[in-house]
Amino acid sequence: MTHLVRCDDGRGAGSVLAYVERDLPPGGISAYRAARGSGARSFALWADERREKRLASLVTVSAGSGVAVYQVLGAHGELLGTLVREKALRGRGLRTRWTVTPAGGPEAVGFKGRIVWWFVWWLLSPVQILIILLSLLSGDGDAARGPRRIVWRAGRDVPLEFRSKGDALHVHAPGHDPRLGAALVAVMRTFDSWLLGREWDDGKE
Repeated sequence: MTHLVRCDDGRGAGSVLAYVERDLPPGGISAYRAARGSGARSFALWADERREKRLASLVTVSAGSGVAVYQVLGAHGELLGTLVREKALRGRGLRTRWTVTPAGGPEAVGFKGRIVWWFVWWLLSPVQILIILLSLLSGDGDAARGPRRIVWRAGRDVPLEFRSKGDALHVHAPGHDPRLGAALVAVMRTFDSWLLGREWDDGKE
């Protein structure tokens, strides 16, 4: 199963395409699917559909209790950066927290959705059943999903921004490795809404 991700540098140019597939453990698909419940993920990112040039790999360092730590490695095993996902109410806040640390660079922290929009979303919870039904009928699930925008901050800088429209990661920091961004988008999409159907890495084939 191959998944296509897109990273945008925020200027409408220089887009990076990566073909991502599961990097299966010895137990195959069943072992991968069993481990992903704890947050474990493992991907191979390729530059082309023929898998002739490997861009990067994403591996799980640790996963459990709502916190998962991933490393993104280059084609030769060099560390490109570390990603940490802390589930809402299980980590250090009311919102899901994503921490991105490029190798040799500053840590950037982002929270899923703005507090004000989460407040509005929860106010609508009594009518969520209707919203879910409408989303299923429309076929996209967007209406029932919670706020998804993430703005990463490293001090006063905003190196990364994920916008739900177009599922695009905008890279504002010069020199930020696009392979790290592609891996970030790929792993974020494996924690998407069930209303959109099965996440791309949870297939039985």
